[in-house]
Amino acid sequence: MAYKASGAGYADVARHFRTLIESGELHPGDSLPSVQEIREQFNVSAKTVSRALAVLKQEGHVTSRGSLGTVVAENRPTYRSGASRIGLINKGGTGFLGGETAVEHMAGMRSVDDLAVAEALAVELREEIAVRTRVFVRDGKRSVYSVSCYHVRAVGAVPELPEQGSLPGQWQALYAERTGREVHRSPERYSARIATPDELRRLHVADDASSARAVLVVSTVFHDEEGPLAYWEDVYAPGLSHVAASP
Repeated sequence: MAYKASGAGYADVARHFRTLIESGELHPGDSLPSVQEIREQFNVSAKTVSRALAVLKQEGHVTSRGSLGTVVAENRPTYRSGASRIGLINKGGTGFLGGETAVEHMAGMRSVDDLAVAEALAVELREEIAVRTRVFVRDGKRSVYSVSCYHVRAVGAVPELPEQGSLPGQWQALYAERTGREVHRSPERYSARIATPDELRRLHVADDASSARAVLVVSTVFHDEEGPLAYWEDVYAPGLSHVAASP
């Protein structure tokens, strides 16, 4: 099938090969067709093919292998951080891995009771912030509990943040469009700590009071010229550690 949609052809090409890889039709080490073969198959330019392959490489699905060309990666990322999902969506990829969905979407205003969140957003304990949460499920198993906390300045520009349901776009783009201020993101920070009972409950992990359960946490802070706007934290189920870094 030829893909001729102007400006979106690379996303279609990337989606085609991503599906083949995630469905198991293409295995680790298998070579993808040459650039010329992909051009002919999809009726697109060499630039479009290059963009599609770049997206697949950033997602960790493929890698370059000398004379073999582009091949399916041997060790593809098993899990993905929130920031990496945004980066890949912006580059035409997908925010989800194969077999992955998101459940238990919740949103609302609440007072800050976590010192780490208060420090990240430069607010006092018990101040009001917007919080959005969801749980990622892959192949029937809960893998990531995602928590996004927003400063009231972000809520002022994007009042949809504490409301239930999907946002009308990525919040950073909405904020920038409505305020004229660019949003920047700090590098992701990887750490480990003991999971809270609520985190274990959301991840459907039995809370054994006799033993602590360690979890990997990936966090990042978004800010504009005036200071912090959002703090994101992804808590991975105990035992999960192979996480794709943000592009």
